[in-house]
Order: sequence, then structure tokens, then C-alpha cells
Amino acid sequence: MIPVRRTEELAAMRRAGRVVAEMHEVIRAAAAPGVTTRQLDDLGRAVLVRRGARSNFLGYHGYPAVICTSVNSCVIHGIPDDRPLADGDLLSVDCGAIVDGWHGDAAFSMGIGAVAPQARALIDAADQALAAAVAAMVAGGRLGDVGYAVETVAARHGFDVIRDYCGHGIGRAMHEEPDVPNWGRPGKGPRLRAGNVLAIEPMVIAGDDETDVLDDGWGVVTADGAWAAHTEHTVLVTDGEPEILTRLGP
Repeated sequence: MIPVRRTEELAAMRRAGRVVAEMHEVIRAAAAPGVTTRQLDDLGRAVLVRRGARSNFLGYHGYPAVICTSVNSCVIHGIPDDRPLADGDLLSVDCGAIVDGWHGDAAFSMGIGAVAPQARALIDAADQALAAAVAAMVAGGRLGDVGYAVETVAARHGFDVIRDYCGHGIGRAMHEEPDVPNWGRPGKGPRLRAGNVLAIEPMVIAGDDETDVLDDGWGVVTADGAWAAHTEHTVLVTDGEPEILTRLGP
């Protein structure tokens, strides 16, 4: 059963989510040809410090940064480094924050400079898959509806989804039960209830879904070298429309 969060818990998760959204805003504005992903990580750290939040990425099983920066064929978990981004790159950025012991987690993909049409199509497909998955997070629905929405949108665009990695429950820990696959059967799986919070994260790829892990033990890349896009939001099921907690609001 997916936990139902209380009002005070949700208040802390909203605060954590706003920190993550601000990290996205600052990093997206700075990402450009010639900028290094380590510089983007520094910007993320500055937001955490300014908002009095902690990183849930830094030190997680030894992870060395506060954001993940995955470029081109790297799907997720890329470690920021000193290589400058190049014109035409596809960059995926994953950020997290902890406020009062509660977690927020979200990711976005963007083109660097002038990107090729297929890279733009991948980004658009991942964004649309995330939107469809969020729309499926309604009280009375099933977890399988969420994954089915992701997979259906990706296929409509001619792409596939990663099956070795998935979204997750989130709360007192960044990764909690249940797993939230990017595929599924509608009407199957645990029933969603108001107060459930899940991190939904489509990972859309232009080629085969087989992946490898880099020698650094973190970066997950497509085995065939095809490019990928990764999007994510922390989302609350309500008695009405789903609420995205990792989005800047009024």
C-alpha cells in the first residue's frame, strides 16, 4: 500500500519541491555551450545553501555531487565534470532536496544551443510522457495507468522507454516503495489514493532499451549509443487534479 501523507508532511514536501524547482530554473538558465556540468552543480549547491536545504544526492551511496548531469547517450546518473557542453548536446539534469527531513526529486531535459530534430523530438516526447503520467495520477486510478501513459506516449513518437530503471515512492527517503515503471497495464497495480506522493520519471530513448553502467559506477548509458531524455516530477494525488510538488508556484 502506498503511504498517505499528512498535512504537515505535505507542507515540508512542498517546500522541498520548491527548492528543487528553483534549482531547475537556475541551472536551465545557465546551461549553454562552453559551460561545464560541474559549474551547473555549483549553481545547484548555491540554491540549496540559500534556501537552507540539504542535498539528497550528495553522499547517496557515495555519489559525489548534488545534481546528476546526463549528456546524449547517458540516460541517468551522470556525474558532473569539467567537460564543457557542446552545441547540439542533449542534457538531462536531475536534482533533489531535503527540507525538514522530507524529500523532493525532479529532472528535466533540454537542448544545448541548436539541437538536431531527433533530439528535440526526444525532449518533447519525454515532456509529453511526463504530462500524461501526471494526468493519470488520480484518486481511484491504478499504478499501472501511470506507466501505461508513459509507454504509450513514447511509442506514439516512435521511441521506447528504459525498463531497468523507474520512478519511485518518495517521502522521508528519496527512494521508497513502490517502484513506478515507465510501462504497465491500465487498471492493474495498487490503487491510488489522495495523499499518495510518487516521483514519476519517464526515460525515453531513441534506440534499444538495453543499458550499461559506466566505469565510474554511476552513469547509465544506452548500450547502442542512442540518445535519451529524462524528465521527472514529484507528484501528489489529491481528491481533484494531481499536484506537482516540484514546480514553482505562487
